[in-house]
Parts: sequence; structure tokens; C-alpha cells
Amino acid sequence: MAYTAIDDPSAYFHTQLYTGDGASTNAITNDANAGDFQPDWIWIKRRDGADNHHVFDTSRGITKELNTNGTGAEGSGTNLVKSSDTDGFTLGDNGGVNGSSETYVAWQWKANGGTTTTNDASSTGVGSLDSVYQANTTAGFSIITYTGTGSNATIAHGLGSAPTMLIVKNRSSAESWMVGHHKNSNGFQSSVFLDLTAAKDTDAVYFNNTAPTSTVISIGTNTKINHASENHVMYAFAEIQGYSKFGSYTGNGNVDGPFVYTGFSPAWVMVKRFDSGNNWHLHDSKRVPYNSNNKTLYPNLDNVEQTEDFDMLSNGFKLRESGGGYNASGGTYIYMAFAESPFVSSEGVPTTAR
Repeated sequence: MAYTAIDDPSAYFHTQLYTGDGASTNAITNDANAGDFQPDWIWIKRRDGADNHHVFDTSRGITKELNTNGTGAEGSGTNLVKSSDTDGFTLGDNGGVNGSSETYVAWQWKANGGTTTTNDASSTGVGSLDSVYQANTTAGFSIITYTGTGSNATIAHGLGSAPTMLIVKNRSSAESWMVGHHKNSNGFQSSVFLDLTAAKDTDAVYFNNTAPTSTVISIGTNTKINHASENHVMYAFAEIQGYSKFGSYTGNGNVDGPFVYTGFSPAWVMVKRFDSGNNWHLHDSKRVPYNSNNKTLYPNLDNVEQTEDFDMLSNGFKLRESGGGYNASGGTYIYMAFAESPFVSSEGVPTTAR
């Protein structure tokens, strides 16, 4: 059975639902067991209407925005997220995050409370390219910022174990989001795009055909990930037993789809088909706290919330759709998942099903 060092996953990942008020200052307080959860990465999506996915973090500066469904360079404004607070975050009056009477979901991750480490590669001997990171080794999450050179390079991540999933955005230019995943067919020798439906791209210019190590991440020469003299951000994830899982599965084309074991009851699951083009799909346990968990959002689209069946179980998830987005016969898929509760606690006590 799966054991974990994290009995309360909400100390590191939390989903918050809220309704906007359209005011210039709207403090959102995290509920449930989030405790003193001060988010370092905030991803907000309007649920009841078409609007962008808005991404913020405390390394770039919490007022600086990127959109997962678009290629745009980093924007900034004090009417979006105004601050990351000890128990949540404060919003401005932008309709994308705080329209009056509109409904929203905010997914939040904790890194290192905004405290960063600067790695001078020539001084430390770690990596070949200078970087700034804030790493949470317990939760396996690091936010890394760096300036590209256009040449193959390695970058320190601070996690102490090898990341198994990477999400990268060029902050300075209109470029697609790059995603590296250790289960993406031939692993880090291929990539997918977070803002697109496209199948995997096997070009070596992204991650230099090299899997991350316990100290560094390899990047190639593509401008999406390493544009000379331009700024980039990378979100790096190392798998933590009982808390996070970055895996793959093969579809069977049936509404009685495959069961995918994660070792925990999921709070959040994002899925992408990588052998063929299709949307990214994202479910969480807060928008629909029972099965069938039938509300999905698409990270590559600004669409209103859609209905697609999906079961979140005590130790994994089960596909209930037969289409290409989740479960085409013979289709291959990658996923990213975070826990609501571990299947077995650190004391060896099993958790219950939903």
C-alpha cells in the first residue's frame, strides 16, 4: 500500500471556489484545512462564462499574469491578483478574476512563501545557467525563473530529487507553453504544448533529449524555452508518494474506461492525449465533490465549464468517457494529479472512499 509523509495535502495544494463581487479589493479566504496556506502559484478560471485562465506566482511578482490558453507575453496590473495573503489572496476588479456575481475556481500551490534562492552557476558549480528558484522539497514543487541564452544549458531547480513534469513559459515574447513529462512516450525527448491541442513534438530543441536530474534541468535552444536575453518561468514537479503523481495510461474506447492508480484520492487531475491532438482536461474535487465528477475545464481554451464524466476514487481515478479527449481506444495519455487525501496515512491508516 502507498504511504505518505503528507497527511494533509491541503497544506500544499488547495482548490478554492468563490463568487466575484466586482470590487477593487476582494479578499478570498481559503476554506477547509488549508490553515496558514499562503499560495505561491495561483491559477484562476471563471466557471460560468468564457474567459482566460489566469496564472500568477510570487517569484515573478504576484501582480504579473500569464494565460495558459494563450501565447501572450507576461502582463501586469493591480486589478487582477493584488496580493498573496497568509490565508488566501486579494483580488482587484478585473472581470477575468472578480466579475460581479460571476463564479470562479482558484487552484493554489505552496512553494517557499515567496522566499527565493539565487543560483550563480559559475560559483556553485550547479548547472550552466544562472537561475532563481523557490523550492518546496516536501511537496516536490519549485518555481524557477531564468534568462535564456539560446544555447543548450542546465538549470538548478532546488528540489533535491528529479522532477518528472515541467511547465515552461517565455515571459518576454508571444510563445507557446512547453510541457515536459517523463511518461510522454520517449519522455523528455518529446514535449506537448499547454496552450494547444497538438500531439507530442519530438524535437530535441526543448529539453535537449535529457531527463532532469536531482539537481538540474536540461534545456535546448528553442525560443519557447531558451530565447536569448529573454525571461522565462518554469514550474517543476517531483513526484511525492501519496501526494502527487505524474503518470500515463492507455484508453480502451469504452464508457467503462480504465482505472488509473495514483495512491491517493485525487483533489485535482489534468489529462492530455499525447499521441494525437486533443484538448487538455482538468477536474477537481471541489466543483463536484461526488461521483460522477462531471465538470471539466480546458487549460488550452477560455470555454465555460463543460460536462464530462470522470470518477475520483480513494486510490485513483476512473475514466467514464469514450472519446478521444480521455479514452480513445489505444490512445495514450499523460496526467498530472494532486491528492485530497492519501490512500494510507503516514500512520498506516487507510482513508475512505468519497
